[in-house]
Amino acid sequence: MFNYLPLQWLFLFYFYSFFGWCFESTYVSFLQKKPVNRGFMRGPFLPLYGSGGIMMLLVSSPFYDNIILVYIAGCIGATLLEYVTGVLMEALFKVRYWDYSDKFLNFQGQICLESTLVWGLLTVIFTHFLQIPIEKMLLSIPYNILSIVTIILTVYISCDFMVAFKTALDLRDVLVYMEKAKEEMSKMQKRLDVIVAFKGEEVRETIGQKVDDISTGIGNRVDSISNGIGSRVDSISNGLGNRVDNLSDSLEKSFASIKEKITIDPSSYMQSVKDEVGELYAKYRIMMDRLTPSPVKSFFDWYRNRTILGNPNMVSVKFKTSMEEVKEKAASLRNKK
Repeated sequence: MFNYLPLQWLFLFYFYSFFGWCFESTYVSFLQKKPVNRGFMRGPFLPLYGSGGIMMLLVSSPFYDNIILVYIAGCIGATLLEYVTGVLMEALFKVRYWDYSDKFLNFQGQICLESTLVWGLLTVIFTHFLQIPIEKMLLSIPYNILSIVTIILTVYISCDFMVAFKTALDLRDVLVYMEKAKEEMSKMQKRLDVIVAFKGEEVRETIGQKVDDISTGIGNRVDSISNGIGSRVDSISNGLGNRVDNLSDSLEKSFASIKEKITIDPSSYMQSVKDEVGELYAKYRIMMDRLTPSPVKSFFDWYRNRTILGNPNMVSVKFKTSMEEVKEKAASLRNKK
């Protein structure tokens, strides 16, 4: 059963990927009540469905005459495929594109009993019913025409996949950057709290508002950080580490100087500490603005209608808060259009 030439197998992979995109985009669009371009890639292809279709044919072929064995083979094969794909994607991109954590008998949120049973049923339906007309269609296409179409699809899908892969890496870098920025802002607030603890009520009242501004401003800074990344996010990975270290060193020296002066002579330094703290806070805001790479500022202009809005259920275990902020920002920008 299912003895095809290599080029025919490749064409089937693309056909199943397209069919899977049509099915899932229609289903999710119906649930969301608006058009949704589902999937990891930007074009109308979902490689997971293509891989799943090929896998179903291969695992069911030895047991084709035994429906029960076909069902069991489909359950095992599809579950393994789903698990391996999910683990690899999360390890690479720090994002989980599907999540079964709320499902009964799930494992690591990557697979669950419900999806396993459904995969087995789909394998039986697919191999014994749907594949029959698909095979007739495939064999009716002249091989020369099939070759040309397959080669064109290969070029297009390869380019699409490379862009999608780079996009997913860019999103990962944004999440990492957001976490680093949050850590720096948290350190800044803690140091200002230390300064407040060292002085009396007069200074506390003066700069207390500044501390509140930092606390309430964290969300705004994250929004600013999340406002973009394009195709050149290499600047994040190349320069982020040094700039974060420089920011930390500068803040550390400034706070050490202020703390020393307050400790030595708090009464005479009471007025000047107000000005120095204000200057330090202004310096902090300027440095954080410089720390934000320009590609980040245009992130959602390029990305919001792609992976994020096309995968409304995507989550990040490691960067959960930042991922939710990214999704909320994407949704708010979409609603403004």
